[in-house]
Amino acid sequence: MELRNKPNAVFMAFGTKGDVFPLAALAVAFALDQEQYHVTFITHSAHESLTQNLLQKGVACIAVSSPPTLSPVNENDTEDIANSFSLEKSKITREHRQECLSIFGRIFADGLSLENDVVVINFFALEGWSLAELYNIRCVVAAPYVVPYSAHSSFERHFQNELPHLYKYLKEAPPTKICWDDVIHWMWPLFTEDWGSWRSDELNLSPWPFTDPVTGLPKWHDRTASPLLLYGFSKEVVECPDYWPLNVRVCGFWMLPKEWQYSCSKCQKLSMQLSPECLHTEDALCTTHSGLQSFLKSSASSLVFISLSSVGSMGFLRNARQFLQVLQAALNITSHRFILLTAGCESLEAAIQVIAAESTSSSQQIELSNKGITLFGGRLFCFSGSIPYSWMFRRCDVAIHHGGSGSTAAALLVGIPQILCPFLFDQFYWADRMFWLGVSPEPLKRNDLIPVDGGYKSIKEAAEKLVRSISYALSPEVRACALEVAERLSLEDGLSEAVRILKEELSK
Repeated sequence: MELRNKPNAVFMAFGTKGDVFPLAALAVAFALDQEQYHVTFITHSAHESLTQNLLQKGVACIAVSSPPTLSPVNENDTEDIANSFSLEKSKITREHRQECLSIFGRIFADGLSLENDVVVINFFALEGWSLAELYNIRCVVAAPYVVPYSAHSSFERHFQNELPHLYKYLKEAPPTKICWDDVIHWMWPLFTEDWGSWRSDELNLSPWPFTDPVTGLPKWHDRTASPLLLYGFSKEVVECPDYWPLNVRVCGFWMLPKEWQYSCSKCQKLSMQLSPECLHTEDALCTTHSGLQSFLKSSASSLVFISLSSVGSMGFLRNARQFLQVLQAALNITSHRFILLTAGCESLEAAIQVIAAESTSSSQQIELSNKGITLFGGRLFCFSGSIPYSWMFRRCDVAIHHGGSGSTAAALLVGIPQILCPFLFDQFYWADRMFWLGVSPEPLKRNDLIPVDGGYKSIKEAAEKLVRSISYALSPEVRACALEVAERLSLEDGLSEAVRILKEELSK
């Protein structure tokens, strides 16, 4: 077997688009800057839209079959359904980890690591940490948001009781080495049984990182440097406290190339022919989307963008018709217009099609497509495709979204007010943070958009609250604040900064 002479840079990102796409952007930026590397990107097959674009930039893409998310168990589900979900999740996790192990075996087929090999993982790809250890490769963590989870309040006490030697090892470590600060900030899941059994049974590693697989004691003689943690957000937006680990670096936002963000191949080709300046100002959509173009220009009334993105496909939008009823009620008491991006949520798209069919005399089935459908007297435009937020937001007055890091960053960079309705993980952080920055009203609660009770009173109250939030967001003070933040962010280049820091790390 011929030994390789190019180092590997393996980027490993799992989760939804907001979790994965920023790391894809980072992988491309690194590949273009570091041509001496063979760069590979590992993610879910559901993100296959990335594959061709990555290949064109010199990045190999390898897919795993696991889904980006699993629909959470509803509080009203029976015990049998909950147990079935747990069993299915365990099965998917086992198969997912086996696929990751097999992929690493193919990438590092010679079994030998080169000095500059590197594995870059996001917070949902912790398999990569143990696989990097198995192959003796440096591991870097990269994420577009602050750690979306925290250890249980009793974690430290249990850790100290069950692993006293390792606890002492970590607490006594200097800040330049892996220490207790790293564990508390992001590494604590690696010290749970869920990972320990996989490490020992499948990888023949010690169940606990930094311990000897034979004695189970800490490797006192071999202290590992604190891992580099790259954050893809701005210091202008997120406070960075002194108690974060020493090797945490904040770079600025990481955004995909705009031409990658079109679901329509004709629009993508058209956008590539325009300069960045023209892309913002001209109509970079093909004739297929003439309906959307016309809607954008049809009135001088305020235009409100709405999308819950991956939240819908995760099972949070089961009452899609009630959500649409809230939007209809809001339109009835304002002069606004809404653009609704369905983001592939089947329940939402089905509800839209039913309402569209009910409002027409035709017996022909109506399908939601890239062309879009208008509802409620032509004031709600529903669209199932994908268009760069950086283009769309410049044509809207306010963006309502779920608080994902990508949606939040896009609105910040363009400089439009936001209204956030968080559902899980880091979304609550972003929602609170945007209100604190002054670019959004107080966050909406889930029931404010999707009432549990679908009665007339609940729908009316939800619509009135939504309208109050829109009015607040459209105030001169919030608009000015959003533009001011965008001006400051325009001075940053998050991807270039991340590549610079990563190169610096690899040169050590």
